[in-house]
Amino acid sequence: MNLILMAPTDGGGGSLVSTLIMFGAIFLIFYFMIIRPQRKRAKEREKLLSNIEKGDKVITSGGLHGIIAGLDEKTVLLAISENVKVKVERSAISTVLSSKEVKS
Repeated sequence: MNLILMAPTDGGGGSLVSTLIMFGAIFLIFYFMIIRPQRKRAKEREKLLSNIEKGDKVITSGGLHGIIAGLDEKTVLLAISENVKVKVERSAISTVLSSKEVKS
């Protein structure tokens, strides 16, 4: 007795289409809930770090509070006290306060 295995012909195409639609829906959910907001935050952070100026008061990710005394391409010279300056990476800056707040 010979058995011939054949692919089912009823409903096979419909399940493929519904699977593709489900994967598409999952991708859209991930895009709008995770990827897009993350890109927006990254652009805002890049803008924040590129707009820092000498005299701005900043807070680093390590918790140091200080005033920017000098700028390099990748580093910042941070005055944390009188006659105490520390060189930190630009990426370590988490918050920038305006220089107007420092002078008042």
